[in-house]
Amino acid sequence: MRTSRTTIEKLPKIELHCHLDGSISMQTIRHLAQEAGIKLPVSDDDLRQKITAPQDAESLMDYLAPFDFVLPMLQTETALELAAYDILEQAQQDNIRYMEIRFAPTLHTSGGLTLSQVVAAVTRGLAAGERDFQVKANALLCGMRHESVDSVLTVVDLFAVGGLTHLAGFDLAGVEADGFPEAFAPVLKKVKANGIPLTLHAGECGCAQNVLDAVEAGASRVGHGVALKDIPESWPALVADKITVEMAPTSNFQTKAVDTLANYPFKQLFDAGVRVTINTDNRTVSGTTLNDEYEKIADWYDLSETEFRQIARHAFDASFMSPEQRETLAKEF
Repeated sequence: MRTSRTTIEKLPKIELHCHLDGSISMQTIRHLAQEAGIKLPVSDDDLRQKITAPQDAESLMDYLAPFDFVLPMLQTETALELAAYDILEQAQQDNIRYMEIRFAPTLHTSGGLTLSQVVAAVTRGLAAGERDFQVKANALLCGMRHESVDSVLTVVDLFAVGGLTHLAGFDLAGVEADGFPEAFAPVLKKVKANGIPLTLHAGECGCAQNVLDAVEAGASRVGHGVALKDIPESWPALVADKITVEMAPTSNFQTKAVDTLANYPFKQLFDAGVRVTINTDNRTVSGTTLNDEYEKIADWYDLSETEFRQIARHAFDASFMSPEQRETLAKEF
């Protein structure tokens, strides 16, 4: 029986794939813009057009356009701290009990902040949000694939900086070229050598082989992984290796990772035993919440409450949370 919105709202949830700069509420964006001296459209409708993906987006590049609008507002410690806090406040409304918020430190240095200052500011916001809301959180640091290997290695080095808290894992994000794991082999080798938990954007708008290469490089989780629809013969190995796929239904259609529901592999992967999870990707850019994403999946596939709880369990098992966080949340999941 299809799960109702009321039941969905009550379900405890975990979100593994949420980008900081794409998920800030409109109210907080207005505050950040004022602090940065950036003039915004007066009407909310006009502002919404600036900060959400265009309805007629034709590619991942179109989808990413709103990020260029928001990034200038996220160049101070105060702004980054508030942005992280804001997302946890939103998460509480979805009954999210744990989430991982990912961001690329190198994108927040144009105002003079060091990479360490950027990370410290975001994690202070997470710590404050944890105190005020019933949400536990960690940060995932992203290297950007349009940057050099040397630049991305500086992000990996942040995991060794003393005093930084809430750092849970590493990711490579941005426009996806075929064969990207090989191009960033030195980065992935260092991540693995240092025992840093790894999730990689792969198979979003790139080829299916990227997903397999990401797993081979050490990723226990894959961001989006929509291209897995093209290689069902690989699914049993993903099941055996307990690889988790971080899917984001609204975003996956907006980026043109998939064109029709018939081609969307979520249910086929789930039925095959692959550990799929449900995520927003970018709350504001996609104009969604995690409750909305659950409801969308319920409408498409008539999933039961038991099946949604299994999906949440997949997220719990695959999360990069600390042993203390895991012990605290174990009963709920």
